[in-house]
Amino acid sequence: MPLIQYLSRIPFDFGAISCLGEEIGRLGLKRSLLVTDKGVANAGILEKALAAAAPFTPVVYDGTSENPTEASLLECLDIWADMGCDGVIALGGGSAIDLAKAIALISSHGGKLADYDVKTGGSGAIGKVSPQIAIPTAAGTGAEVGRACVMSLLDGRKMAVVNLNMVADTVICDPELTLSLPPRLTAATGIDALSHGIETTMSTMVNPPAAAIALDCIARAAKWLPVAVEDGSNREARWEMMMAALEGGMCLQKSLGGAHAMATPLGELHLHHGTLIGVLLPHILRFNKDHAAGEIARIRTATGMPPEIEAHDWMRDFISSIGLPATLSELGVDPALLPGIAEKAAGDHLSATNPRPAGAEDYLQLLRDAM
Repeated sequence: MPLIQYLSRIPFDFGAISCLGEEIGRLGLKRSLLVTDKGVANAGILEKALAAAAPFTPVVYDGTSENPTEASLLECLDIWADMGCDGVIALGGGSAIDLAKAIALISSHGGKLADYDVKTGGSGAIGKVSPQIAIPTAAGTGAEVGRACVMSLLDGRKMAVVNLNMVADTVICDPELTLSLPPRLTAATGIDALSHGIETTMSTMVNPPAAAIALDCIARAAKWLPVAVEDGSNREARWEMMMAALEGGMCLQKSLGGAHAMATPLGELHLHHGTLIGVLLPHILRFNKDHAAGEIARIRTATGMPPEIEAHDWMRDFISSIGLPATLSELGVDPALLPGIAEKAAGDHLSATNPRPAGAEDYLQLLRDAM
């Protein structure tokens, strides 16, 4: 039975970060832990956030890596305990936001992150977590309103925790914070937003509100991502892409599919998630075309694809037009690793909602095609 639930308070517009102090006070927080990364700090965004947090002074952790790790989580939990923190603020992309979710979970529930693995049923035990504020600085993952937290454990495995109680209490969406993103990162994060709309549209899960949001996400991202890549100072394009990313996160309740099932184990190779999705998406569209004809027809309408071109060919050309790589070989993936990655993809929870059933052999062929 599908669960339809939207939880967060979302101030959205240029300058929205100015309400951070107000939102901290509204949640009753006295000592927040703000997690971010050095890139955000060096870009001056951290300084802007700290000024907006007044009269509150959050404790800062800026050691978030490109793919969040359990090692960072343990460091943050030590800071949480030492400083008596009572809430967490995420400032950054999906990595900082996922790290914040993990902090909120373990600080409130105890144990290890692996105890809450969605594959073992541990995610079902999650209740209310510590208060969270999420402030995305990129337009892509939708993690700010997503229910999942993906993290690399100390042993190198990548795992996911999935529960609606993980969604941030407040999400502050300020497109101003994305103006400094370089073209390549704009493209790689933006294609992730588009992929959320596409894969949730094809997903077998029934959730009509999420399906409607997904189509609006697709339409916005298909139109405005090339503009944002070409001219990062275009404020309208940045606003539209932040909205597309937010919508992409909202429609994740309808679940995803095979492209994300493959991207999760590939991410263990420390490759950028959005870049991986760009490589894989044309192949999953081709694989699904006879099992999701109606859904792909709606995707075609939302993107404005010419009638004479196949959806997977359009997707491949779109990826190329925004400067992203087209093959796993370009990313340095070793072909010898593909059988193991295919096995993990077949066992991923997102594979279950792909419209065409896929086993390890199917994923191995898709991965070989993507090389």
